[in-house]
Amino acid sequence: MSTGRHVVHHLRAHLVFFTKCRCGALTDAALRRCEQIMKKVYEDFEAELRQFNGEHDHVHLLVHYPPKVQLSKLVNSLKGVSARLLRKEYDAHVRRHLWGGRFWSGSYFAGSCGGAPPTAVRQYIEDQQRPCEPHAAQ
Repeated sequence: MSTGRHVVHHLRAHLVFFTKCRCGALTDAALRRCEQIMKKVYEDFEAELRQFNGEHDHVHLLVHYPPKVQLSKLVNSLKGVSARLLRKEYDAHVRRHLWGGRFWSGSYFAGSCGGAPPTAVRQYIEDQQRPCEPHAAQ
């Protein structure tokens, strides 16, 4: 749980980004650098990258973020900054794997995760004690 001035929150998301070509653009070194870049972007958004891993054509991220952050804006920044820096720093390798000059696919996966399962939340809400109506004065 995290707290803000007027909020207690526990927002987590699983994000998956795919390279445009899906054909080996990410090496181990590029993945390590990508993680560093994305950690910096998260700091700028006052969010936290809790876990990162990937393969030759995609990355998985587990992020904790505050309610003031729009997930779509965070994703756009993560993809934009990482693409620009990875293309600059690994130009020779990346250029062979780019398709249409783009590093990341325009698509991504975002799944919410964390907290209690929906059935437990539904039961918790159902079990709330409603106030009784006051008895009419006699």
